[in-house]
Amino acid sequence: MVCEAEVAQMHHANFNSMTMTKTTLLILTAFLQGAIAGETRTLVHLANPLQGTDSVRKFSHGNTYPAIALPFPMNVWAPYTQVAAESHFYQYRQNKLRGIRQTHQPSPWIGDYASFSLMPVFGKLAVTEEDRASEFRHETEIARPSYYSVRLDTWRAKMEVTPTERAARFRFTFEENGDGYVVLDAFDKGSEVEIFPAQNKVIGICRNHKNGVPENFANYFVIEFDRPFAAHGTWTPKGIHEGEIKLADQHAGAYFMFKVGKGEAVSCKVASSYISPAQAQRNLDREIGQRDFDAVLAAADATWNSTLNRIQIEGGTEEQQRTFYSAIYRSVIFPHRFFEFDENDKPVYFSPYDGKVYQGKLYTDTGYWDTFRASHPLYNLLFPEISAEILRGNLAAYEQSGWLPSWSSPGHRPCMIGNHAFSLFADAWVKGVTSFDANKAVDAMVHDANTQSPEKCRSIGRNGADFYQKSGYVPYPKFKEASAKTLEYAYDDFCAAVLARAIGRNAEADEFAKDAMNYQNVFDAKISFVRGRKADGAWCENFDPLEWGGPFTEGNSWHWTWSVFQDVPGLVMLMGGDEAFTKKLDQVFFTPPDVKVGTYGRMIHEMIEMVALNMGQYAHGNQPIQHMPYLYNYAGQPWKTQARVREVMGRLYQSAPDGFCGDEDTGQMSAWYVFSALGFYPVCPGTTEYQIGSPIFDKATIHLPNGKAFVIHAKANGPQRPYIRSATLNGADFNKTFLQHPQITGGGELTFEMTSAPDHTWAIAPESRAKSAMANVGGGQ
Repeated sequence: MVCEAEVAQMHHANFNSMTMTKTTLLILTAFLQGAIAGETRTLVHLANPLQGTDSVRKFSHGNTYPAIALPFPMNVWAPYTQVAAESHFYQYRQNKLRGIRQTHQPSPWIGDYASFSLMPVFGKLAVTEEDRASEFRHETEIARPSYYSVRLDTWRAKMEVTPTERAARFRFTFEENGDGYVVLDAFDKGSEVEIFPAQNKVIGICRNHKNGVPENFANYFVIEFDRPFAAHGTWTPKGIHEGEIKLADQHAGAYFMFKVGKGEAVSCKVASSYISPAQAQRNLDREIGQRDFDAVLAAADATWNSTLNRIQIEGGTEEQQRTFYSAIYRSVIFPHRFFEFDENDKPVYFSPYDGKVYQGKLYTDTGYWDTFRASHPLYNLLFPEISAEILRGNLAAYEQSGWLPSWSSPGHRPCMIGNHAFSLFADAWVKGVTSFDANKAVDAMVHDANTQSPEKCRSIGRNGADFYQKSGYVPYPKFKEASAKTLEYAYDDFCAAVLARAIGRNAEADEFAKDAMNYQNVFDAKISFVRGRKADGAWCENFDPLEWGGPFTEGNSWHWTWSVFQDVPGLVMLMGGDEAFTKKLDQVFFTPPDVKVGTYGRMIHEMIEMVALNMGQYAHGNQPIQHMPYLYNYAGQPWKTQARVREVMGRLYQSAPDGFCGDEDTGQMSAWYVFSALGFYPVCPGTTEYQIGSPIFDKATIHLPNGKAFVIHAKANGPQRPYIRSATLNGADFNKTFLQHPQITGGGELTFEMTSAPDHTWAIAPESRAKSAMANVGGGQ
């Protein structure tokens, strides 16, 4: 996922031959340290925040940073190696750290906001990013979701942090007698600090952001130290102001000096608020109070162990287990809570849409173009209470801004295509998450589906809405990415039809169901590809399925031809039936990974990563094609789905810093792995169906929110045994390539007999396959 505003920068990135590499022994040694000496290792120690951090602009191994936070946090804490303005701010190959920052960044292509940092130095005061930077080694770096520590070699000090949802505890331990300092950097774009020496306290404001905020946006923070200051002052990049207690500037900071003995620690607690300094103090008192570092850490560990324990696994390799729990961790770092609790313990939030304060709950920092596919279906399965809060927040965003969110960080951002909030509402509803105003949701869908996107933010509403409603497709080149938009709109219209039909809004359901078939208008049956279509109805000339961009988003026709989630059987028929369809699927993997850069003009990182994967035209590093290996199930060749998904899991995921094959994108790539490792995947959110793949663990137990458990057994499993020979569900023969959501949430056992050779008899009959999802709304094949 790359936003339009970032593409120009990427086009100037030089091509190099970086590829997925096996992690060195040094990296593994650093990761395996994951626990403090003497600690009992639990599930939280298996999740690696350093996964995916070996990334640069021109080649992504995840584009992640070490996110130290609780599940669905408001604030995240992360070390950073690059200058604060650099959105790829933690790069594993660097050897200097500049501090630990409060961050909310969902993606380097979106950027950070509301950030400030703390950094210890020793012996002499150094405040600017360059001066205070310290060399470090990964051998002394410990990272797990609940805890981060590192030895700062330059300053001979250890820096530690452990989080709550809106606050954190820091501890700085100095190795020698002398003057220890803690430097606060409130970053640029307008910041303020005020020191209260008698209270060992500083409050501040930072206003940094990358758009998507109202004019009155601010982040208020408070920091309380556990001991008096020996000296203090403020600073800007232009100079240090000794003894000064208050400063407002374009870029403000503060420092605090302590007389320390060898091995002595200085601790502080930090919290922030989008509402006011008083609310920041309330967040600090509420979430940390008098608890010391170790107590906060113990609570954070317990929270993570409870979350990760919702799925228990047995079997597989240790590396597969680490990858699995790292994937769950990454899946629930986003979206971020954007609400706080007032003096009456009621949830309140500052709206990033209109700048007012409201009661209720809001979530942000996520892109639905990425996460509708697997992340939100995972929440509907494991965290339905979170899904309900997200959906109610989406309706609040609609009330406050006039649009449903598409990519929010924290408000609307002009990034990606489609109206995938529609998918979130439909998928939640059919899976029993119904505690939102469904009528208001349908009203919002009707509005967004029929309203041209505003000029300043093409990601909300519909770019080309009038033409789409009149002609059933978005024309190219009149509109950028037109055929991709047509496909996305058609799927979203299906989702709108699902919800409208469910609540008796049949007139709207009929109209949306009709429009859900519009994918056919950009499919050229003569060549069996989707392609660009001009405003006069003619196909765009010089079609080449290898060409990226133009009518497509971050891909080519090999990728986008399969984006018909709602009517896969209809796509099978358009392609000429089962044999032609599966042959076309095979060709994705067998066609050489050649690239024609098209309208991008140069190799962008998604192209480079696809070439490096060497899996033909399959580009798992980006979202549009990630569901495609499961499509063999719809055409009577499920053994190919089993082989391909096992291959993707084995080749393209690991728990190490180079552990992804592209942008992780706020949990989507990780959620794909969580589902696939369990053995099923939600190809069409908005239905209750999951397509069956190939489980990698001998046993997986899903502890459901309703108190029941669903257990998946894979007998005779192993790395060379990806194929299903037979299956039973609750003791009865099971001969289908799909599983229904109620079959999971009802509890029970699904048992697979695995084998090393393809079984051409299991679940191949037409009655074993899922029907077109369009049948749920009155249409399709």
